[in-house]
Amino acid sequence: MGLLGLYAVVVLIWGSTWIAIGFQLSVAPEVAVAYRFALATLILMAWCAIRRLPMRFSLRDHVFMAALGTCLFSVNYVLIYIASAHLTSGLLAVVFSTIVIMNILNGAIFFRRRPETRTVIGAVIGMAGISLVFARDLAAFDLATGGSIGLLVSLAGSYIASLGNMASARNQGHGIPVVQANAFGMLYGTLLLFGYILIAGVPLSFDTSPSFIAALVYLALFGSVIGFGTYLTLLGKIGPDRASYSSVMFPVVALLLSTWFEDFTWTTNIVLGVGLTLLGNVVILTKRMPKPPATILQQVASDPKADDTAKQTTVAPVA
Repeated sequence: MGLLGLYAVVVLIWGSTWIAIGFQLSVAPEVAVAYRFALATLILMAWCAIRRLPMRFSLRDHVFMAALGTCLFSVNYVLIYIASAHLTSGLLAVVFSTIVIMNILNGAIFFRRRPETRTVIGAVIGMAGISLVFARDLAAFDLATGGSIGLLVSLAGSYIASLGNMASARNQGHGIPVVQANAFGMLYGTLLLFGYILIAGVPLSFDTSPSFIAALVYLALFGSVIGFGTYLTLLGKIGPDRASYSSVMFPVVALLLSTWFEDFTWTTNIVLGVGLTLLGNVVILTKRMPKPPATILQQVASDPKADDTAKQTTVAPVA
């Protein structure tokens, strides 16, 4: 699957999970997230066993896979679920989209990766678009209410998720396949959650309603197994900063689904905001043509006949 295919799968799946999460709030957030990733772990471990994938890794690798699970498959989701009780889904999506900037900063801190100018520009344009889409939610936000807690909690969850992205980048850089890393990461994250649930005395209730079970299966299989597998593969190919821009597109997909299922009404702000988001998407994903070497430019300047050779050299794709 190409980069655009991976990107499309991530955006479509995670853009729809915001609706499914609402059906999970009938139990405690820690419990809902634990059930989700427990099922996802079983699916991934079974897949690894069926495919006979290598599962032996060094202790150091397991430490980083545990860090992946802690940051990306447990704590961050608990915080997001908690924040959803204080913020509208639109505002929550706006806050979570800050992971784009967080990944750029963390990439520079942990990997000394200097962000490309068009990546920063595209991220700013996209976030401006999302802010415009949810302008009413932002205008109604009141720091004197519980919304301030939701803002801080969701920002913390977004930053922890960004740290999980860094852990995944490290794991892939050390040759750990995404499927195995996710399997162990989800296992460690699930064990951490159930350990906390037992120690804190959180009621381990289960909702047997069809809507809860359907949402659980969808979030575990598509939102977790397929979604994270696709996203982290994309991250390994194009880097955390560009991969995380998909989070700016999630609310757009959510709006489209809301239009179909919830009779959502489009306004001028929303149309303009979606347009800005798509523009930022084009800016950040469009590859810049490589510059011709200085020697070729000098050759063209001195010999006009060398122009054809220079053109053939400069249009060669970068592997």
